[in-house]
Amino acid sequence: MDPDMSLNMLEEIAQFCPYCGEPITLLIDTSITQQNYIEDCSVCCRPITVKVLLNDSADIQLALFQENDHF
Repeated sequence: MDPDMSLNMLEEIAQFCPYCGEPITLLIDTSITQQNYIEDCSVCCRPITVKVLLNDSADIQLALFQENDHF
């Protein structure tokens, strides 16, 4: 795979931490249509559950939850 092509599959998304409410930036791999993972907040260091869904139009749907939230 061309290294430049893999860079085009990453997109920065600005969101707010569900714990501290501070703005954070997430780097989303748009080559994967559905993702669930844990990422620590870059401000308060608490674990955020990240849910990503790319629809057929390649629009990113993103939801952030506190670690113990039920979804």
